[in-house]
Amino acid sequence: MTQGRAAAAFVPVTALFFAWGFICANNDPLIAAMRAIFRLSYTAALFTQIVAFLAFATMALPAAALLARWGALRMILAALATMILGCLIIQISAWAPHFLLVLAGLFVLMTGIVALQVAANPLAAMLGPPEHSHFRLTLAHGFNSLGVVCGVHFGARLVLGSAGLTPGATQMAGIAAVNRAFLIIAALVAGLALLVLLARRQILAAPIEESRPARIADALRSRPALLGAVGIALYVGAEVAIGSMLILHLASPDVLNLSLAGAGAHVANFYWGGALVGRFAGSWALRHFPASALLAAAAAMALALCAAALVLPGPAGAWCLLGVGLFNSVMFPAIFSLTLERSDVSASATSGLLCLAIGGGAVLPLFSGQIADHFGLHWSFAVALTAYTYVLAFAMTGPVTPPDGGRGTG
Repeated sequence: MTQGRAAAAFVPVTALFFAWGFICANNDPLIAAMRAIFRLSYTAALFTQIVAFLAFATMALPAAALLARWGALRMILAALATMILGCLIIQISAWAPHFLLVLAGLFVLMTGIVALQVAANPLAAMLGPPEHSHFRLTLAHGFNSLGVVCGVHFGARLVLGSAGLTPGATQMAGIAAVNRAFLIIAALVAGLALLVLLARRQILAAPIEESRPARIADALRSRPALLGAVGIALYVGAEVAIGSMLILHLASPDVLNLSLAGAGAHVANFYWGGALVGRFAGSWALRHFPASALLAAAAAMALALCAAALVLPGPAGAWCLLGVGLFNSVMFPAIFSLTLERSDVSASATSGLLCLAIGGGAVLPLFSGQIADHFGLHWSFAVALTAYTYVLAFAMTGPVTPPDGGRGTG
């Protein structure tokens, strides 16, 4: 495949990364919204995130099998159609105001996002010379982080900052605010599907090249793939556990005493904004430093900040948690691309297993909710600290690949 065709295909693929970042980021303000609308406990409200993990746990391997059978283009279009369907299911809550109905719509929406991730992650890594795969995937995830920052602002302003969640607002007003947000998301996804169709020739010219058969069972027997899957599960669980509780934490009177909308803006600007800056900086750093070394440094800093947040009171600890986002930035693309590189099975199978592992991360925010309900919100962040310990070990125990794969800068 020529460099020009690879670059032309990379643009719409990067737009997909932005889109699922934008949509998934709305779960953070949605947790606070669901808790207020349906009068839920911390643990119950966190099921807004748990259904996303459940979708990864149940749909990633079927999506990987479909990717190997359908190819990237058909898989991406089917994923986008599924996402629109999920947004439309949520609209039914205007007539049947039940939290379970919202969860059902979110599950369908996240099923589409699972399929999108299974197809887009290996596609982005392979759109060009193999020695630059870490750089390309981290750069694509930089635009994913840009989508997250925009998405948290969108959710905080349209849902948390709307009349639907002001003091004294009715349940139906809150539901109406949530429904408006997801109707806009459905329209944006439809526009993205049109973009993909316009770029279909470039994407078809950039298939995922498989030198090995795509057998999911092989990935389950591959030690490098399994170690990477555990790393993905723990990293994603830690990132979501912090992000899910951070808005409520910052709004606490003894922390920053912000409104929910103001706390959401802080999470968007500093926690997810830090990830945005870190991913673009990390894509540059990967041209000069090994991916494993960069991952180890990031995990060590995230671990230290979580430890500091547990012992520092009030605002100081809160700013440590906001700072974790900067070091989260390179973890997912680094773990993902290192695992693809180390794995001895097909990219489709490995990608499916890694996306399946995201579902396993659900345990961490669930533990965080339990700790918050029984011991206080502050202590819930201890869960993330243990996860970053494993990520640090994963980075330090695998083989070290020189920057650019040791094959020059191309």
